[in-house]
Amino acid sequence: MSQLSSWCSRHVRACLLFSLLGGLIAAPVAADQSTIPGVEVQRLARSSQSWNGHPLPAYRPEQPEITLLRFRIAPGARLPLHQHPVINAGVLLSGELTVESKAGEILHLKAGEALIELVGELHFGYNAGTEPVDLIVFYAGNVEQPIMELADGAAGHQH
Repeated sequence: MSQLSSWCSRHVRACLLFSLLGGLIAAPVAADQSTIPGVEVQRLARSSQSWNGHPLPAYRPEQPEITLLRFRIAPGARLPLHQHPVINAGVLLSGELTVESKAGEILHLKAGEALIELVGELHFGYNAGTEPVDLIVFYAGNVEQPIMELADGAAGHQH
């Protein structure tokens, strides 16, 4: 693990703040390039498709709302079957996570890897590893719009 990702995993709030502030610096360079001495930028993900190759939906015209959640998933724990009505992406800070769609598509993630989540498709994630999973997920939705909906009959917390 790089020093930056190690530091970020211990100081998540500071990393998120630096990331957001970095986006406010007006510079004619691509988002994954840096001409500032001592600053390294690494693109984690960029796509118009979710991890299974399906296209992401267009954004809605209503008032946008950004949500950041941190999930800590114990070894052996499984999230309920659910879907997201909004575009979202995450970064796995530690552990290993498996995500499986209702259609049987499977994605295995390791610490440091990013994913662009499924939108409008039922799926679930689980920690089959021996270490806790620490996952940050960014949701780009609208005010009053749910970011996660449980499948009928699924138990668990709804955000």
